[in-house]
Order: sequence, then structure tokens, then C-alpha cells
Amino acid sequence: MAQPLVVKKDDDLDEEEYYSPFLGIEKGAVLQEARVFHDPQLDARRCCQVITKLLYLLNQGDTFTKVEATEVFFATTKLFQSKDAGLRRMVYLMIKELSPSADEVIIVTSSLMKDMNSKTDMYRANAIRVLCRIIDSTLLTQIERYLKQAIVDKNPVVASAALVSGIYLLQTSPEVVKRWSNEVQEAVQSRAALVQFHALALLHQIRQNDRLAVSKLVTSLTRGSVRSPLAQCLLIRYTSQVIRESGVNQGGDRPFFDFLESCLRNKAEMVILEAARAITELNGVTSRELTPAITVLQLFLSSSKPVLRFAAVRTLNKVASTHPLAVTNCNIDMESLISDQNRSIATLAITTLLKTGNESSVDRLMKQMTNFMSDIADEFKIVVVEAIRSLCLKFPLKYRSLMNFLSNILREEGGFEYKKAIVDSIIILIRDIPDAKESGLFHLCEFIEDCEFTYLSTQILHFLGNEGPKTSDPSKYIRYIYNRVILENATVRASAVSTLAKFGALVDSLKPRIFVLLRRCMFDGDDEVRDRATLYLKLLGGEATVGETKDVNEFLFGSLDVPLVNLETSLRNYEPSDAPFDISSVPKETKSQPLAEKKSTGKKPTGPASAVSGPVSTVDASYEKLLSSIPEFADFGKLFKSSTPVELTEAETEYSVNVVKHIYDGHVVLQYNCTNTIPEQLLEQVVVFVDASEADEFLEVASKPLESLPYDSPGQTFVAFEKPEGVIATGKFSNILKFIVKEVDPSTGEAEDDGVEDEYQLEDLEIVSADYMLKVGVSNFRNAWESMDPESERVDEYGLGVREGLAEAVSAVIGILGMQPCEGTDAVPSNSRSHTCLLSGVFIGNVKVLVRLSFGITSSKEVAMKLAVRSDDPEISDKIHEIVANG
Repeated sequence: MAQPLVVKKDDDLDEEEYYSPFLGIEKGAVLQEARVFHDPQLDARRCCQVITKLLYLLNQGDTFTKVEATEVFFATTKLFQSKDAGLRRMVYLMIKELSPSADEVIIVTSSLMKDMNSKTDMYRANAIRVLCRIIDSTLLTQIERYLKQAIVDKNPVVASAALVSGIYLLQTSPEVVKRWSNEVQEAVQSRAALVQFHALALLHQIRQNDRLAVSKLVTSLTRGSVRSPLAQCLLIRYTSQVIRESGVNQGGDRPFFDFLESCLRNKAEMVILEAARAITELNGVTSRELTPAITVLQLFLSSSKPVLRFAAVRTLNKVASTHPLAVTNCNIDMESLISDQNRSIATLAITTLLKTGNESSVDRLMKQMTNFMSDIADEFKIVVVEAIRSLCLKFPLKYRSLMNFLSNILREEGGFEYKKAIVDSIIILIRDIPDAKESGLFHLCEFIEDCEFTYLSTQILHFLGNEGPKTSDPSKYIRYIYNRVILENATVRASAVSTLAKFGALVDSLKPRIFVLLRRCMFDGDDEVRDRATLYLKLLGGEATVGETKDVNEFLFGSLDVPLVNLETSLRNYEPSDAPFDISSVPKETKSQPLAEKKSTGKKPTGPASAVSGPVSTVDASYEKLLSSIPEFADFGKLFKSSTPVELTEAETEYSVNVVKHIYDGHVVLQYNCTNTIPEQLLEQVVVFVDASEADEFLEVASKPLESLPYDSPGQTFVAFEKPEGVIATGKFSNILKFIVKEVDPSTGEAEDDGVEDEYQLEDLEIVSADYMLKVGVSNFRNAWESMDPESERVDEYGLGVREGLAEAVSAVIGILGMQPCEGTDAVPSNSRSHTCLLSGVFIGNVKVLVRLSFGITSSKEVAMKLAVRSDDPEISDKIHEIVANG
């Protein structure tokens, strides 16, 4: 027998200890013990212990070989001869965990089916669960009649087992389970709480792809036929889903919202909480609609049950982010929770107060927080830090006390995510509150003196290099930076060298001292550190002209305007030669997958028209190489952009066609990628006839047909158009695929000599304004924005009409402009009434463009937008406004 493991169970139980019966057990020894299953006189208790050990091994990640699993399975099946109820339940568990193969399932099927029709309800319920986990669809049809009967069985344990099995089977055999709708509908009316709960869950899953059916289901059930608290919680969630999808809570008769409101008066606490949470999470919910939900949550704040207090304060914490005034009435109750024994409740209470409190209460709250920060887990500390950051931005005059609090907790023990949240908060406060810069940078410098996280050290050094030279006394930061060169690992040392160079570039008085320090770095043991020091000495030293000095600053402080993944791939593909590597040749657009895979077959096409996984630079290079090799397109100039493929046919059709739009300054080339999916046909003289009658500014100048298109062998045909340079030409193109069809002999693979002309209608294609914009991100939007000429800025306001929410409006504008969202600002928090989105890109002609979008939404769902544009060319700023105005 394995030696017991003595483990301390709880700090509160000083001397009490418990033992682990599983310490040191080995698979081989347990498999030997499993031989007791073959004993003529079975010891039920001993067999249960062995099965328990086997289940423990399986759940700990141990795997059995095919032979071992088979032996254990067959040995387990012999235990069906025992009449012991406890052992039978363990046998069910063991068979379910082993997941026997199809040929082994037959061995236990008869025993399980016998148990399924047993007079013992416990056997019936468990046999149903196990059978449904191990059988295939063929055997399922044989027992379907029994399962239907079990769903409406009088015993709730059996009915629940059948319903839960149906939820599982819906993933593997949906067509069978959907035939049970009548029985499941009957089970929804059951008086047993669990049966009603499981029946409702299964019925919703059967109908979930039919929005109208779900709406009818919710409508019928909200009239009061659901009594089970668990089922009512489910119904509340389904009702919220219907409201979100259909917007029926807005104006007029609102039966669904009225149902949610009526659930606030339910006897069951879980139903009340679920209803309150659902109301607070509705899109566009008003303060008046929130009032009843806030009221019941306020009552729960003074409950004697910790779980209710926690659930209520957590919900109020979320509401405070979007409707702080609605939560203000609960402040007195939440202040009493700051001293709650449950530190999670105390944390949520104080962070909610930080969101809803006024400027005069800040200092008092900070004192209370200091007392319990050491008692809570890191995940709750992060919540506190984020709340403090929001509060500081709300009340900038209180930055001193809030910044001191952040710096104090920064010095305390904590994990990476917690420290990162504090550092990010301090950086944001420095950027948004100018008066906080000096003290904030000093706190960060103090932190890196004893920072154990390389990522945070490099992040702070990078930020220090950008902001430190602009302070009143930059020299005081040099000591902290150079200490990193002496004391830290190679990654931090390299970052410190770059930071020193930034000080040398911007502060002339410090340049001699920086030179001395950089020369010392040339003797570092790491290649990267030495290379950086050498590079920066070369850049900063010597007689630099004004233009060269500008280039140095651009190199040190400018943002990298090409995606790193594209740069890396271009460097890997670069072949050493006399010509130096040209960074301007690196594609600037960010794409996830440049070419769509052919949908009609399981095989992947090859060549430039095939699906290429990996970085976009390889694909762009192949496009440019392909197009430049075609004489008709050789003099079009440099390729600006290649779009992602646009599908012109549906999946599983005779011919698969997608098109890639190649944009030049004065031309557009349409590359049609074609695939023949019919084995008995060979297509020749394949060409796409393009009708540009709805695209007035385009003139067709060249066409390159595809000579031959065999089965499952992709090919390309091209059509080129001329357009006015410097004009955002847009339009719609109709497409017809024309070709000669030749029948192919399946036995020989030879095509007939004679063919028949045929054509195939394709979907229309549009060229839009977004096709003239490359998605190019910037690492620091604020710096990039400030570095652009303010004279190029153009600002205007627009009404976007009625929208479902701000997320829809943000997505629509990003789609119209075709620009890259920066710093995650494309994600809109739920129920937000305002949002700011930052976009960057490069317009045709290699003009850098930055956009600030400020959105606001009214209670009637009207969305207003303020658009600010800066670019290298003021005319392009005007064009961006034209695009939005016409979009």
C-alpha cells in the first residue's frame, strides 16, 4: 500500500491534517491490482478501490496503451455479474472514461441495455448516460425508442439522465436528437426542477439556429409555465439573447423586458440575481430601467450570506463603469462592505466606490485601501489598480495622492500581471496628466532599480527614453539608466543603450557624457549590446548636417511603419549581394491570410493563386513577381497593394473563382484565380468578361486569358484597367467566366478534340475607397500624431444615424476607411456611451495618414462622430473626409 501523504488542510486548523491515498501510486502496480476483477468470488469493496485508482490515473493525464486499455475494459465488463450497487456505479464510470472502440462496445451493449430496462432506477439512469457516451449513430437508432420513453419517465433521475445524454448526442447525431422535440417539450412542463432545467437547455439547443423558433419558445415560456429556479435562470439568459438580437426592448410593448423585471420579485435569490444581471447588461439600457435592478442588488449588499453580497457588489461594479450615477445610491451600503471579512467583497466594494465617488472622498478611500491591499490576491489587486487609474483621469488634481499610492504598492511583493498593471497605469497618467510626469518618471526609475521582470524593465526604459529628455532636468535619469547596463541581463542592457542614445540625440549638454558611457558599452560581453553601442556612436558622433540630424532622430524616435512579421520574412528571404537591403521593399499592409483556400475540394492549390499560410511579405513578393513577368503589366510601375481574395462563387459549385485586386497608381489589375472541380472536364481559353459600365472612371486596357484549366489545377486569368492618377476611382464590375469545355475520358485522361463554348455567371465585384489604403500600424499613436504637421489636420463632425450600438458604428467606419486600428481601440466596451478609436494607414502615393474617431450614442441609438485626420499631405486629409461623407 502506498505511503500516505500528510498535507496541511487549512491554516485555521492548526494541528489537523489529512492523508492522500493516491501518493506514489504507479500505473503498473494498479494494473496488477486490477486482476482482482477476474476472481470467482468478487470483493466489491476491493474492486471499488482499484477502479478509484484507475480513474485517478486517467484524470491525472496518464495514458493507457491499446493493450492495457483493452485488458482493463474486458476485466471491468466481468464486474457486471456483481449485484453490489456501489460497484455497479463505479463500473459505469470506468467504461465511460475508457471510451472503448467500436468493436469493444458490442461486449457491454447488451449488459447496458439490460440495465437501461431494469427496475432499479439508479441502474437505468447511469446505463443511459454511459450508452450515449460510447455508442455510434448506427446503434443509437436501435435504442432511440428507449431514450424517448426515458425523457418522459416519471422518475426525475432517469428523465434528467436521458436529457443530459441528448445534449451530448446533439453534437454527434443532431438529426436523431431533433426528432425528440415533442418529448422534450413535454419534459419542460415537468414538476421536477432538474428535469425542467435540462429539458429547457436541450430544447433551446435543438432550436438555437432558428431565431424565430427561439423567440417563440421564449415567448411561450415567459407566461409562467417554468417553476424551477434553475430553469428560470436559463430562461432569463435566453430572453436576454432574444432582446439583444432583435432589439425588442426598445419602445412600445416590451413583454420580454417586463418578464425580466417581474423576475426581480421572484422568491428564489438566484433568479433575482440573474434577472438583475441580465437587465444591467442589456444594450442601451436607461437609468430608469436600471432602477429596479439596482434596488434589489442594494438589498443583497446587506445580506447575511457572503455569496449574495459578492454577487451583488460584482454586478454593481460592472454597472458603475457605464452608469456611475445609477449606483451612487448604494455608496453608503458599499462603504460598510470595505471592512467585510471576505476580502474579495471588500475589493469590489472599494473599486465600485472609486468609480462612483466624488473628489472629496478620494483621500478617505485611499487610506482604507492601504489597510487591506496585502490581504488580497493579485487578480483583485489589478482591479483596484485599474479603478485608481480611472479615478485619477477623472480627477487630475488628485494625481499626487493616487500616484504615491501606486508607487507604494509597486514596491511591494506581487506577480508580473499585477506589476504590469501598475506600470501601465503610471505610464498612462504621465501621458495624460502633464503635471504628473516628473514624479511618475522618478517612481518608475526607483522601480527598475529592483525589478525582476525583464519585460517591465525594457518597457520603462523605452518610455524613459521618449519622455525623459523633455523634462526640466534630464541628467538625473542617466544614473538609473546606466545602472541597468552594469547590473542587468543582456536584453535590459541593450534597451538601456538605446535609451542613453535617445538622451544624447535630444540633449546636447549631455552628449559628451553619453559618448563616454556608450564607449564603455562597446566592451560588453553581448553582441547585441556592443552592436547597438557602435551604431549609436556612429549616428551621434561626427559633423552631422541638419538633414542628417533629422534622420538620426527619425531613426531613434520614429515608429517602425512596417509590420515586424513582414520585416522578419523579408530579411529571411534577402539574398546577400552587392545591393543593400532596402526597407522600403518590405510590404506595409497587415493581412491575416492573403489568399483564400479553394473551398470546393479538400486539396490545396499550388502556385501564386494558392493559399499561402504565413507572413504577407512572401505573398506580396510572389504577386509582384508574377505581375512583372507579364509584358502587358510590366510598365504599370510599383505595385501599391494587393487585396485579400474576394470569392465570386459559392462553395461546392462547378467552378471555384476568387479575385485579387492589385492597385497601382494609374492602373488596377484584377487577378481571377480559377479552379475546375469537375474531373470529366477540361477548360480551355478561359477568360473573364468584365462589364465596367457602372465604373465610369475605369478603361479596360489589357486582358490575359488562361490557355488550359485541367481538373483540380488552379490557374489565373487577368484583366487590367486604366484609371486617372490621384483619383479615388470606385465602381462595380459584372463578371462572366467564358471558356471552351472539352470532355475527358476517365479511363485514359485524354480530352476530346472538339469542345463547346460555355459561360458561367460570377458575382459582381466592387472597387471601394478602402482599396486605396494600406493597413499600417504605429507602435505609439500619440508620438506619431504629434510628429505630424498640425496644419494638415482636418476636423469635422458627422451623424451616423440609428445603430445597434457603438461597436457597429466603429466597425462600419473602419471598414469604409480600410485603416489599421491602433492600441486595441477597435474593441468597444459593452454598454459604452462614448468611445475613441485610433486608426493609421498609408494612402496610395505612400502618404501616411492618422485618424482619431470620437463616437457618442444617445438613448435613442443615434450615433454622432467627430473625425480628426492628420497626414503628410493636407489634400489627403480632405479626401479622407470625402470618403467618410460619401460612405
